[in-house]
Amino acid sequence: MNIEALFVFAPSGQGAGSGMTIFLVQMLAIVAIFYFLIIRPKVQQEKRHRERLEQIRKGDEVVTAGGIVGEVVHLKEDKVTIKSGESRLVVQRSRIAEVRVPGEPSESRR
Repeated sequence: MNIEALFVFAPSGQGAGSGMTIFLVQMLAIVAIFYFLIIRPKVQQEKRHRERLEQIRKGDEVVTAGGIVGEVVHLKEDKVTIKSGESRLVVQRSRIAEVRVPGEPSESRR
């Protein structure tokens, strides 16, 4: 089979490489859209959450991943003691889903 016969169906004025170039530009555009609309905002949100977990202080109101709402009464390196109702609970710092500082609006209301 002749190699020139393979390019018979290519539109006139375009070489074999220009179709591949257009395809690569489209793929790069799709990757850029995914990065800026999905990946980058998620990474920034996770970074803000980690910073908030590092800045937890006594008196802050927290919500755990299990939905328990309580006030921070004691802090350790990786554990936080919270008072919820009549009981005190020790939870891992990484299991805190939201930190609410008294006097600040909640992140979900912003």
